Amino acid sequence: MSRTEAPAMRNAEHPAKSRWSHWKRPLTLLFFLALIVLLTMFAQRIEWNEVFDTLADFKVRTLIIASGLTLTSFLVYACFDLIGRTYIRQDLTWKQILPVGIISYAFNLNLSAWVGGIAMRYRLYSRLGVSKANIAKILGLSLATNWFGYMVIAGAVFSSGLVRMPTGWTLSSGALQGVGVLLLLASAGYLAACRYSTRREWVIRGVEINLPSLRMAILQLALGALNWSLMAAVIFTLLPSKLDYPLVLGVLLISAIAGVITHIPAGLGVLEAVFVALLQHEVSRGSLVAGLLAYRAIYFLLPLLITLVMYLVVEAKAKALRISKKPK
Repeated sequence: MSRTEAPAMRNAEHPAKSRWSHWKRPLTLLFFLALIVLLTMFAQRIEWNEVFDTLADFKVRTLIIASGLTLTSFLVYACFDLIGRTYIRQDLTWKQILPVGIISYAFNLNLSAWVGGIAMRYRLYSRLGVSKANIAKILGLSLATNWFGYMVIAGAVFSSGLVRMPTGWTLSSGALQGVGVLLLLASAGYLAACRYSTRREWVIRGVEINLPSLRMAILQLALGALNWSLMAAVIFTLLPSKLDYPLVLGVLLISAIAGVITHIPAGLGVLEAVFVALLQHEVSRGSLVAGLLAYRAIYFLLPLLITLVMYLVVEAKAKALRISKKPK
């Protein structure tokens, strides 16, 4: 094959990719413009006086309970990385691991997975002497723990029929139950692979991935499901008391997928839109929005402020250590 033929063949092999690259930016722009329009229409339909009155009526006890559940959720998420420590078999203490998990989670929630889940973990773990390959393993195990835990809890809730989709939605209630069954089967398949698979190692882009033991996989699913349950508990605490917890949990799980699809940091506006769409016939829109605004303040913004201070302290200690090690 001549040198002039090779580029021509490569171009011919990827016409769809070239077309997608050409249209990706304008389509993304149109998507966000449409989203802004939808959120504006959503905001205009809310009785904001009711929202502010509801926020003002929150009891201190309610806010303390929601804050305690938030702290518990962050600790549970940080335990994902404790599993990762066992997975990579590196000598790190829990006092080193937990701050990394908590800081990463807060930045992940507010500033996207690229900033919190990936960049922050790489920076903090590299300071602890963890290799890039092992950091990638910890990150991968954390992602697996989160989403396999999601599959277990979402599969149980969706398949039970506790969440009913509004009439006219593309995804019917029956289809949602089918999705739940598929999620449970996928979770069972993961556990079966961890128990019975004869091949335990794969290499993807130079990173070796080892299939965990069945005991570790069960712990992953339990912790992941527990964290999603705690997130729903925070919202449940802040929403009107007439709503049932399983229903709130189910709506949160649906909104999580909508947030992943839209790729909006913190799912801003998406979470609120899904909750109002699915629960507006149960309680007023204003009370829903008020509870979700309080949830964002307690579960997203407050932890971000706290972990920002934690991160600055970690950076200051690292800088002081570097200065002390410089030859005089």
